[in-house]
Amino acid sequence: MADFLVFLRRFIAEPGRVGSITPSSRFLCERMLSRVHWDKANVIMELGPGTGAFTQRIYQNICPDARYVLVERDAQFRTMLQSRFPDVMIREEATMLSHYLEELKLGQADVIISGLPFANFPKELREAILDQVQSVLAPGGLFITFQYSLQLQAELQERFSWVETDFTLLNIPPAFIYTCRNGQK
Repeated sequence: MADFLVFLRRFIAEPGRVGSITPSSRFLCERMLSRVHWDKANVIMELGPGTGAFTQRIYQNICPDARYVLVERDAQFRTMLQSRFPDVMIREEATMLSHYLEELKLGQADVIISGLPFANFPKELREAILDQVQSVLAPGGLFITFQYSLQLQAELQERFSWVETDFTLLNIPPAFIYTCRNGQK
């Protein structure tokens, strides 16, 4: 309930940056993460983790030697994440992914999970973030995101060699899940 109240307050304060009034459901989390091969995911990035609905599940599944980086712009969410996951690296801007990976000497990301509300972003910001995702994602790497509409589908299909669209009613609101593979069909 506490996470719901934080999400609701942040949504009211910044509806263009926080895409929902409630954290993602466990059903959405399970569905989104079902394609990840945890034993092969050495570098994982999560964009827009909010209060950590996906973070908790990812944290439970990653290999002990995997590197995990959260990218969260909202200061209140960052504070919550730092207290819940003190050993996970947290950065602020999704437009700086290549800089963060270089700074941390991590190479490319094997998996990028995103909870960012791309439909709420101006075109320039959306494109800048997706450019960064493409530039840091390893060949064959996965970019997995969800949205509340099909608005992003065509853009993802233009950018990635393979895009699968799924849907779950078991989330508030119901969500489309996009699983994209970089560089191979």
